Amino acid sequence: MSSETLSQTDIDRLLGGGGTSRNTASFATQGLDVQVYDFRRPHRVSKERLRTLEAMYERLVKGLEAWLISRVRGQIEVRLQSVEQFSFGEFTLSLPMPCSSFIFDIAGTGQKGVIDVGPEFSTYIVDRLFGGEGGGSALTRALTPIERMAVRSVADKVAALLQEIWQDHVPMDINITGFESSPEILQVVNREDPVLVANVEFSTGNVSSLLLLCLPFSVLDKFFTSSGQQRLALLTTNEQERETTRLRSEAALRATKVPLTARLPDFQLSMRDLANIAEGSIIPTGIPKDARVLVRAGLQERFIGHAGRVNGNLAVRIVDALPTASTPDPRTSA
Repeated sequence: MSSETLSQTDIDRLLGGGGTSRNTASFATQGLDVQVYDFRRPHRVSKERLRTLEAMYERLVKGLEAWLISRVRGQIEVRLQSVEQFSFGEFTLSLPMPCSSFIFDIAGTGQKGVIDVGPEFSTYIVDRLFGGEGGGSALTRALTPIERMAVRSVADKVAALLQEIWQDHVPMDINITGFESSPEILQVVNREDPVLVANVEFSTGNVSSLLLLCLPFSVLDKFFTSSGQQRLALLTTNEQERETTRLRSEAALRATKVPLTARLPDFQLSMRDLANIAEGSIIPTGIPKDARVLVRAGLQERFIGHAGRVNGNLAVRIVDALPTASTPDPRTSA
């Protein structure tokens, strides 16, 4: 038996401490970003694809916000929080108890997805659609069948918008087929299978809630495998082809028709005069004939004009543009 004394360097080398220190120092010197990699569930959403997904879901959010405002007759703010990859088990763990999860089928694939409406927003929708002010506290019980039908109108709109934003990448035929209020029972794919989850936040007054959109990765393979080839094809096209594509897109955009409407300044009418209105009646407005009118492009107020006639037809001459699309110009008041 040798009586040789080991130095601290020898002890570190035997225990692996010396090698670890050198490797750590080497990585620190090179400035490398070392990240943990899960071989059982590889991360499939690259930064470039994530930007594309965020742009797609932003379209969904804007369309849903406009629809909700017209539906509940109130101010609602909708914004996209994130688009992330989870396992289905992690997704179910994030759901409240009870939940309001609508299950939809993706026709032709045998796969299903989930639209979960948060309890606060479910309560707000039910209250508003049944004539309330939407200020009640969140329900702590499962929705009744009547309440479920009210909230389903939101889920149906989300399903239609989800189908629309994926149309150019992975065409889907989405139909809501079920409802579940218990996250533990909810099962559309295996708990270990990866899913793409979009977190959408709703806020109105003191109410804030989330809507979660869950799609299985198995139906999105075309998007994640073909996007790189499409980018390569775009890069390999010559300048003439890109210019032709640009001109074609510009021509299609210029040919798009936008409805224009002109609105006279507001005026008051007594209830007596209103009750006496009949076919052929002439209503005195008190508005000067040279009063300026607001011209709307779609739903946005964009221009100021004068009403008149051209060759016997009603017409509006544009005299100025509004500074913003949402703020009426004070010069329009009569």
